[in-house]
Amino acid sequence: MKKTIFITGASTGIGKATAIEFAKEGHNLILCARQIDKLETIKEMLEKQYEVTVEVHKLDVTDYDAVKQLSEKLKQSNVNIDVLINNAGVASGLDKFQDSDMADIEKMINVNIKGLIYVIRELLPLMIERNSGHIINIGSTAGIVAYSKAAVYCATKSAVKLLSDGIRIDTIDTDIKITTVQPGIVETDFSTVRFHGDKEMAKAIYEGIEALKPEDIAEIIVYIANQPKRVQISDIT
Repeated sequence: MKKTIFITGASTGIGKATAIEFAKEGHNLILCARQIDKLETIKEMLEKQYEVTVEVHKLDVTDYDAVKQLSEKLKQSNVNIDVLINNAGVASGLDKFQDSDMADIEKMINVNIKGLIYVIRELLPLMIERNSGHIINIGSTAGIVAYSKAAVYCATKSAVKLLSDGIRIDTIDTDIKITTVQPGIVETDFSTVRFHGDKEMAKAIYEGIEALKPEDIAEIIVYIANQPKRVQISDIT
C-alpha cells in the first residue's frame, strides 16, 4: 500500500538516504529542510526515477510558527501522514562542557529537543484523529552513553529517547507506533557541521573506522516502517 512519508532534515545524510529508500518502494514523500535548493534537486531525481509524488518545504524545525503553519496546510489539504521521520538534528562544537560556546549549546537544544517537540506536537494530533501513524525518531548511541566533550549533545539525544518513551505511553490507547533509532557513528556531513565547516577535522573523525553509511540506517528505518500493525519496535540500536 502506498504511504505518505514525512521526513525532516531530508536534504542530506540519513534523511536523504531514507527518502530514496522509501521512493524505491513507491511511497509518496513530504521532504523538509532548511536547504530548499537541495530538496528541489532530490525531488526532481526521485520523481524522474520512481513513480512517486514528492512535496518539498523549506522548514526550520526550531521555528514553531513555521511548523504550525505547515501542519495546518497539510490538514487543510487533507494530507494523511503515515510515517513521520524526525531526522533533523545537529552536533555543534566538541569541547569540554566548561569551555563550550553557549551558541553551540543553544543550537543543539533548539534543534534536537525543541524542534523535535514542535514537529511531533503539531503532527501527532493529525495521526490520532485517524488512529493511525508511525513516528520514527532518530536518536543516537550518545543518548545511551555519554562521551568526552559532548555533554550537551549526549543530553539532547537522551531526551529523544525519553520523549519517545513518554509519547508511546501517552498514546498507548491508540494504534500509533513510536520508534527510536539510535545509530552509532555514521559517515555524513554531520561532523563537518559540528566543526563549523572544517572538513579536515571532520575527516579525522572517521579515520581508521569503517563507519556506518546513511544507507544502512535508511534500510533499517524502512524495515521498521514496513512491519505489520501487530509489531511495535520501540527501540533499535
